[in-house]
Amino acid sequence: MDTSVKKPEKIRCDACPVMCYIADGRSGACDRYANEAGQLVRLDPLTILNRRVEAGGELVPFLDSGREWDGDIMASRSMFVTAVGAGTTYPDYKPAPFIVSSEIDGLDMVTVVTEGIFSYCGAKIKIDTDRHLGPERALVRAEGEPVGHVTTGEYGSQMLSLGGVHHLTGGGKKEGRVTCATLLALCNGEAAELEIDDGSTIIVQANEPPVINDVVEERMRVGCGSATIGMFASQWKGLVDEVVVVDDHITGVMSEHQAGKVIGWQPSGIKIKGRRSTPGRYFQVAEPGTGWGGTNLNDPLTILDSFNAKFARAGQSLLMVSTTGEQFAYFELNEELQPVELDIPSRLQKSIARIEENCEPALCSVMFMGGAGGSLRAGVTENPVKLTRSVQQALTRVTCGGAPAYRWPGGGITVMADVSRMPDNSFGYVPTPALVAPIEFTVCLEDYEALGGHMDHVMPLEQAVKGMSGPQNDHVLKGQRQVKPNRKNPWPLEAN
Repeated sequence: MDTSVKKPEKIRCDACPVMCYIADGRSGACDRYANEAGQLVRLDPLTILNRRVEAGGELVPFLDSGREWDGDIMASRSMFVTAVGAGTTYPDYKPAPFIVSSEIDGLDMVTVVTEGIFSYCGAKIKIDTDRHLGPERALVRAEGEPVGHVTTGEYGSQMLSLGGVHHLTGGGKKEGRVTCATLLALCNGEAAELEIDDGSTIIVQANEPPVINDVVEERMRVGCGSATIGMFASQWKGLVDEVVVVDDHITGVMSEHQAGKVIGWQPSGIKIKGRRSTPGRYFQVAEPGTGWGGTNLNDPLTILDSFNAKFARAGQSLLMVSTTGEQFAYFELNEELQPVELDIPSRLQKSIARIEENCEPALCSVMFMGGAGGSLRAGVTENPVKLTRSVQQALTRVTCGGAPAYRWPGGGITVMADVSRMPDNSFGYVPTPALVAPIEFTVCLEDYEALGGHMDHVMPLEQAVKGMSGPQNDHVLKGQRQVKPNRKNPWPLEAN
C-alpha cells in the first residue's frame, strides 16, 4: 500500500512574464503573489485613500460582503481606490483589476486602476547642493554596476537620471537586477548609495539631505555669485569696500557688478582670474569641486590677481563668501596691497547669517518617470490609441497612487510623479527586471464609453471597497489599507 503523502500541486502565476510556478505556502519571485492552499493571492493590500480617516495604513479585512452600503453620498467624495496592491492586467488583453464608478458633483466618473509593469521607466533625482558630484554624462553606479548618468545641473541642484530600458534590459543580468533594485528602493522612499565616475559617492533618499563623501549636506545655494550680489548689495554698502561671492558657475564682484554701480560702489582695483562675462560676473574661476561655492578651492585668494594700485589702497577691506554662506573670510590690504586675513568684524556677521537664512535646506527629490503608452492601455480600452488621445486632450486624468502625474507633451503617455506624494511602498518589481508602479486613469463615464472602455467590468465604489475585483482577475486580494491622502495633493476625482 502506498502511504506516501501526495505533495500539493504548484500553481502558475500569470501576473508577469516570468510565469512562476508557486508551491503551497510560498510566494513568487516578486514576493507580490503567493499560493495559499492552491489559490493565488495578492500579498500587498489594496490601498484606498480616505479623507475621513485620521490614521491608517494597517492591513484590515475587506468589508464583510453582507454589510449594506450606508447610502452616504459623501463616501464617493472621500474615498479613492488607488492601484497600489490592485494587481496587474498581464497578460494585457484582460481588463484592469478595478474599473470603479463614482459620482462627483452629479457627474458620473470612472477610474481605471492597475499596477503597470514598467520596463520603460526610471527616476529623475534632484539633489540640492552646491557640491560638484561629477561631470555631466558621467556614469552613476550602484554596487559597481552602471544604473544611470549625471545630467544637466539646474540652479542650486545637481541632477541624476537613473534607470531606463537600456540599463534594465540592455546590459548584463547583474546590471539589470541592480538597476531595478536601486529604482525600487528610491521610489519606495529608501536610501540608495551611488558612486559617480570621476566624482563623489553619495547617499540619496527622497525628502532627506544628501550625504556626499560621508558628509551630510545642509543647504543649497542662495543663488549664483552674481545673484547673491544682486540680492544683498545694499546690505553691504558702507560696511566693506569690496565683496566677492565665489561660485563655480558665476562668481560675482561687487564693485564691478551693475548692482554695485547703481548704488554708487567705488572701484577697488580688484582683479579676478577667470573668464569675464559681463561687468562683475566671471566664469571658470576654478575647477568644479566640493570646496567654496562648488569649486575645488580651499583658499579663495587663489582666484585673485594683483590689485590695481590706481584704485586700491592700504587698509581697504574685502569680504569673500560662498553662495551658501558656509565659507567666508575677511581681509584687509597691507602696504604692499596684499590681502591679509583677519577675524570677520561683527558688522558683517549679520550679512553672512542673512545668506544662510535665505538658503533652503538641502534635500533629495525623487521623481518616478515611466512610459505608459504600451500594452497596459488594453486594460482600459479595446482600442488603446483612444486612451492615449483622451489623456493628451486632458479628458482623462492620470494619477500614480492618487498623486498627480505630469504628462509630457508629444506622443504616448509619458508621466512623471513625485514619489514622496504617493502612499508608502507604492512600488514593486518583477524579475524580468522591471518596476511595478501604480497608475490610475480617471474619466467621465460618458467619455469612458466613447473611448471603447470595458463597460461590462465597471463596478461601483461600494463593490471595490468590499474587495470584489471582478471576474477578470484570477487572484484573491489579501486585504486593504485605508490611508489619509497626502495634504499636498489635489483630490484625484476633482478638478485641480
